[in-house]
Amino acid sequence: MAIPHGSNETSYLLPPNKEDWGGHGIPDFVYGQKELVSKGIQWPRNRPSLLDTLPLSRFDSALCLAWRQRMELGLFRYCLGELQTQTLPGAVGFVAQLNVERGVQRRSPQNIRSVRQAFDPEQFNFNQIRPGEVLFRLHREPDLPSALQQDDILVVINVSPLEWGHVLLVPEPARGLPQRLLPGALQAGVEAVLLSSHPGFRVGFNSLGGLASVNHLHLHGYYLAHRLPVEGAPSEPLDPGGRLHLLQALPAPGFLFYTSGPGPDLEALVSRVCRATDYLTDHEIAHNLFVTRGAPPGKTSSSSALTGVRVILWVRKSSFGIKEGEAFNVALCELAGHLPVKTSQDFSSLTEAAALAVIRDCLLPPAQAGEVQAALVALIAKEEQ
Repeated sequence: MAIPHGSNETSYLLPPNKEDWGGHGIPDFVYGQKELVSKGIQWPRNRPSLLDTLPLSRFDSALCLAWRQRMELGLFRYCLGELQTQTLPGAVGFVAQLNVERGVQRRSPQNIRSVRQAFDPEQFNFNQIRPGEVLFRLHREPDLPSALQQDDILVVINVSPLEWGHVLLVPEPARGLPQRLLPGALQAGVEAVLLSSHPGFRVGFNSLGGLASVNHLHLHGYYLAHRLPVEGAPSEPLDPGGRLHLLQALPAPGFLFYTSGPGPDLEALVSRVCRATDYLTDHEIAHNLFVTRGAPPGKTSSSSALTGVRVILWVRKSSFGIKEGEAFNVALCELAGHLPVKTSQDFSSLTEAAALAVIRDCLLPPAQAGEVQAALVALIAKEEQ
């Protein structure tokens, strides 16, 4: 991706002297309606290398420049180089990447015992991060209409990155919010996808029990220069109004919500998704969520045009801690088809069938999944009443 000439993004960089970082303050990234772009962002046809020539949006420029500087300053647990990547042979199109350092050096998960666990200030939380780890604060222009309560969102480096530009979107840390999805946080995540001109900038959320390692509200955002299966996977409507769809395609069945762009439709989607995740949390059902540019619901394909934003919600068995024996851990990106693999041996031997077996082992039994589906359909139906 090419950085625009004359971009005024140096305010997002840290001062040269480390002693000055504490007094640097957190710069605001203020954005308006015109920067939320839902149309015209597509994958280059047959030429993935053309991604490197695409102009960055103002959001991409600010994030990438500041993120690169923090990497050069040694604020990450390891230096992320270009990751060895392969598309696994088969119908799914899994994108596997070898990321040994993350498997070894990431922070150990907290002791989580419940999807509804309260925030514990004695455990690691984002009030304890170093000043230099914060890139900027996402702030909507005051005249940007919204019926939802809006929180400023800190954009923070993930010190154990999955991929280039891996950040955390953190609502005001001092509020001490547990890892339970809120409308303001999800809206910021969807709008971050629309602020990026890169088709591979995605945002996601892991619930407690869904491999969230920190019980302090945050979403993930990162760049991956590859199509993923969920962008164009076909779906079937679950309600007459077409507000909830079922993705039945591999790698895992999930619930699909879709918006064509900013405005009331986006806010309705955010409210709908959060009612669903509230239900899941209240009923101790772990879940993962993935936000990506994608095709509208219906009979689409992996090569369909990216005409809006897909939000995919998966329900799953609760999993507390890391399964050390597996090639990868199943969370938001793995369910979407992106597999960060921990060891060279697993990376070289991994097959589509083996990957699907690991993922299936994390899903709810069919009977319980059917009960959840019925409950979410009923929840959506209440909108009409």
